Amino acid sequence: MNVHVDDSQLKAMLTDPQQRRKGFELMARQYSEQIYWQVRRFVLTHEDADDIVQNAFMKAWNAMDTFHGDSKVSTWLSRIAINEAIDFNRRQKNRPTLSADDADLGIANQLQADKYFDGEEAEALLQEAIARLPEAQRTVFLLRYYDEMKYSEISRITGTTEGGLKASYHIAVKKITDFFRNHD
Repeated sequence: MNVHVDDSQLKAMLTDPQQRRKGFELMARQYSEQIYWQVRRFVLTHEDADDIVQNAFMKAWNAMDTFHGDSKVSTWLSRIAINEAIDFNRRQKNRPTLSADDADLGIANQLQADKYFDGEEAEALLQEAIARLPEAQRTVFLLRYYDEMKYSEISRITGTTEGGLKASYHIAVKKITDFFRNHD
């Protein structure tokens, strides 16, 4: 059963201790796929994305007392999930690797080896170009390009000004374009 609850009803349920569990279950059903794909664009594997999404929902449940309904439920949940994905990527960067060459070779090859990745070579190269972006540029690019979020919503998620986001997006697009020009 796929029940869609509007944001105001969901907020009311989440902020009411008597309805919180039911509201959380509805929120999880309603937003789990959206959150999965947001996270999936930040990490390389399906398994990592699943783990991060599960952690994000656990953090959301544990932070339920701090949710006051000031933003949309999807924005609040996205912020938690994206921060989890960013933290995961930071931890991965700090892990020792075999060599710098192995790390550079990996992204497109890892994606194509992933049984859940159904993209073509161009998509794998795009993901490699995105992965090379600095964190702030990668975040705004992913949310704007794939999720078609408005800068105002990305600003609420990231805590960055709209002007800063626009500049980061523009620079990210230029870097990705240059990556494709130089990758022949």
